[in-house]
Amino acid sequence: MRIKITIEYDGTNYVGWQKQINGKSIQEEIEKCLKHLFKEEIDLYVAGRTDSGVHAIEQVAHFDTNYCIDPKKIYLALNSLLQKSKNKISILNSEEVSSSFHSRFSAKKRTYLYKILNRKTFSPLDYNRFYQIPFFLDENLMINSSRYLIGNHDFNSFRSKDCQARNSVRTIENIIIIRNDDKIEIEISAKSFLHNQVRIIVGTLLNIGRKFWNDQKLLEILQAKNRNFAGPTAPPLGLYLKKIDY
Repeated sequence: MRIKITIEYDGTNYVGWQKQINGKSIQEEIEKCLKHLFKEEIDLYVAGRTDSGVHAIEQVAHFDTNYCIDPKKIYLALNSLLQKSKNKISILNSEEVSSSFHSRFSAKKRTYLYKILNRKTFSPLDYNRFYQIPFFLDENLMINSSRYLIGNHDFNSFRSKDCQARNSVRTIENIIIIRNDDKIEIEISAKSFLHNQVRIIVGTLLNIGRKFWNDQKLLEILQAKNRNFAGPTAPPLGLYLKKIDY
C-alpha cells in the first residue's frame, strides 16, 4: 500500500523536516514511530522540506508498506506514539492512495503563510508563532509592491546563496496581504519555491512597509537578479507551510 499522511507541527525545537545528525527532525521522529508500528524501516517522502523553526499547518508525506492494516487507523496509532515521545507533531489524516501518487511530484501548488505581530510589545501567547515588528508597517505599500512578483520571473534576487536549484525562474500565482488589528498575514502560492524565497520576499516587503524603500523598489530588485539587492531573510518562526494542492 501507498499511504498519504497529512501533518501539522510546531517546528520550533526541530532542525527542520529533513533528517540531520545535529538534532531532532520532523522526518526522523515520524519514521521512528512508523518503524515501531510496522516493525520495518519506513522511508517518508515529503511534499516540501521545511527549515529549522518553520511550522506546518498541512504538510503532506507518503510511504509504502506491505503491512496489513486499515489505512484510516494509522494516524491514530502514530499520534499515540508521537505524544508518548513528547513531540509537537500531529498526524491529521492517513489514507491509501494510488501507487502513481507522489507527495512532492504530484503537487500542483504550495501555499506558505507568514505571520507578523505589528506592535511594540511582545506577546507571550504568540511566542515563536509570529515575527514581532515594533515599528508601524504600511500594509498598503506592501500590497501595491507585491504585485510585481506575480507571474513568471527570474527570482535570483530572492533565493539563498546556498540554493542549489539550477534554474531560478519560478511562477508565483498569488500574494495576499491582510491586516487584522496588530497582526499581518502574508500568503504566497506557487507550484514550487527556491530556498528561502518566501522569507526573503517577506523581508523585502517589510523594508517597504517600514518605508525604507518606495513601492517601486521591489521591481528594481527583481530586475537586478542579485541577492545583494533584496531585503533580509525574515526569521523562520513566522513561517508556516499552509497547504499543498494536488
